[in-house]
Amino acid sequence: MVKRFLHLLVLGLLGGVLQSPALASVSLDGQAVQGGLLAGQAPAGSEVKLDGEPIMVSGDGRFLVAFGRDDTATRSLQVNLPDGNQWQREMRPRQREFDIQHIDGLPDEQVTPPEEVLERIRNEAALARRARERSDARTEWVDGFSWPLIGRITGVYGSQRILNGNPRAPHWGIDIAAPTGTPVKAPAAGIVTLTHDMYFSGLTIFLDHGHGLISSFLHLSEIHVEEGQRIEQGELIGKVGATGRATGPHLDWRMSLGDVRIDPALLLDWDANPYADAP
Repeated sequence: MVKRFLHLLVLGLLGGVLQSPALASVSLDGQAVQGGLLAGQAPAGSEVKLDGEPIMVSGDGRFLVAFGRDDTATRSLQVNLPDGNQWQREMRPRQREFDIQHIDGLPDEQVTPPEEVLERIRNEAALARRARERSDARTEWVDGFSWPLIGRITGVYGSQRILNGNPRAPHWGIDIAAPTGTPVKAPAAGIVTLTHDMYFSGLTIFLDHGHGLISSFLHLSEIHVEEGQRIEQGELIGKVGATGRATGPHLDWRMSLGDVRIDPALLLDWDANPYADAP
């Protein structure tokens, strides 16, 4: 897929030696792993199905497949080529071990929200769902993802968080610590689909990269973009903060493909961040 992806030649791992030129024109890049993202390339005009259901294919034959944190089942990927040939692979994601992280010192009302803010939380969840519903065939993910800022990693995807001693949902992003006001830049091009001050995530931006692949940036101190705005890779979108449920200034960067939460850390060049160790 991309210059900055941690490449894994899944075709070799998933079996089969391709014989015909038509079949050999189908390729996959990425990681078949829990939280991973695969980017596919097929001839223009191909139809792609995952477990028998059609998925989006761009005009030049590009498509995406994601694996969730808890996915263990084998997935079936089928490509029906314009010439009548069919390419098929069975993909079982590699399992990962996830950390347990204890976070203490949060205000009680943010661990267990008071009744008077529950309606706000529900409304904000509906805003986020609507923003994720957008899906078009743009492929602004094709050139890969850069670090939105450089800094120490303080939280990782998939970790189980214990908030003030109470188990909560897994963490869905990568936390990058930096002083308040540190610029946050777009890791890839996209269209801004949501800017909002949310109860839990504070000042938040959703950036849609196409095919329903969305980055979200949480706990910002400032937002420098507007909904509907097109953003180029490396462009300033906001600044690090500690708004919402946060114990200190950092960026929480999350990604999803549709309703599947994926791990941004798997898409990065870790040599580009001297303060971080690769997962």
